[in-house]
Amino acid sequence: MEQRALITVVGIDRIGIISRVTGTLAENRVNIEDIRQTIVGEFFTMMLVADLKQSLCSLQELQNRLDEVGSEIGVKITVQSEELFRSMHRI
Repeated sequence: MEQRALITVVGIDRIGIISRVTGTLAENRVNIEDIRQTIVGEFFTMMLVADLKQSLCSLQELQNRLDEVGSEIGVKITVQSEELFRSMHRI
């Protein structure tokens, strides 16, 4: 299992986005190592680095669970392994 992942959340700002996303991570024993979020006008963006060493699910299962949360609250949530992210952004 991948040890760390980059999770991004993008959508129209509304109450409870951070709570729902971080709550889902906590339920699955995913630790947040770093988190940044910003609101520009009505647009919400969040990026976080997550440690999956103690996770109760695989990276794909986590993506599926966060897809459900994203659909419920109207945001797009993407999960990428740190390894894949680094290889895609290597210069």
